[in-house]
Amino acid sequence: MPNKKKEEVITFKVNKNLAKVIKSIPNRSEFIRNAISAAFNETCPLCNGEGYLAPNQSKHWEKFKKKHKMVYCNDCKTEHMECL
Repeated sequence: MPNKKKEEVITFKVNKNLAKVIKSIPNRSEFIRNAISAAFNETCPLCNGEGYLAPNQSKHWEKFKKKHKMVYCNDCKTEHMECL
């Protein structure tokens, strides 16, 4: 008998507005899996994916941004940091 990997079901709570949006997605399981994978692969180097900076991180960021700026790239159509 072949050894099959069993998938695990994980649930989480969301507010009503987010639930409404998620329910409108055609293949929401695939969407959620892809979103979570992207979040792990593209984690913000400043906050490590937390969505906020700790007070000491904020102090370092304030010092860093005095010598850097956000610049729009016309080639890739995104913003990035650039040294002044």
